[in-house]
Amino acid sequence: MTNDASELIVPARAFVGLGANLGDAQAALRDAIAALGRLPGTRVSGVSRLYRSAPVDAPGPDYVNAAVRLETLVSATDLLAAMQALESAAGRLPAGRHAPRVLDLDLLLYNSDSLITAPLTLPHPRLAERAFVLRPLVDIDPTLVLPDGRAVLDLLARLGAQRIAAIEPAPGSDA
Repeated sequence: MTNDASELIVPARAFVGLGANLGDAQAALRDAIAALGRLPGTRVSGVSRLYRSAPVDAPGPDYVNAAVRLETLVSATDLLAAMQALESAAGRLPAGRHAPRVLDLDLLLYNSDSLITAPLTLPHPRLAERAFVLRPLVDIDPTLVLPDGRAVLDLLARLGAQRIAAIEPAPGSDA
């Protein structure tokens, strides 16, 4: 048996944004987080608090949002496909871009990859414009920096007008 470091497989670090504003949104997010952790070769290594936010450029009730950090051996495109299957299993139907949702999963970051393809753009193209994405990311990693060098915490500070409020304490806190 050799101890060849080239044989070591290093998992990718991916961040996923979660949202829902139909049905029991909090339960949908918790179920989705558990399901992401059950994907082959994947484990959840960070979870944000749950947040309530107003829809952006869309009608409908407030959203419940969160984010998770995954350590995964799954490629970005395969992870996206698995996330879309989870959305379908939760009852998400094809709808307009800003339609209310029973579950919405967005692949926000995958390592420090920058990618533009038909099914996937990394980092997520509107990540820097949405407090409901940035605030949960800061919960998981307040030092997180995007591939272009912008700090997530700095981006969040610029979005003070977007309404977002924690609806539960951070995992593991006594609050």
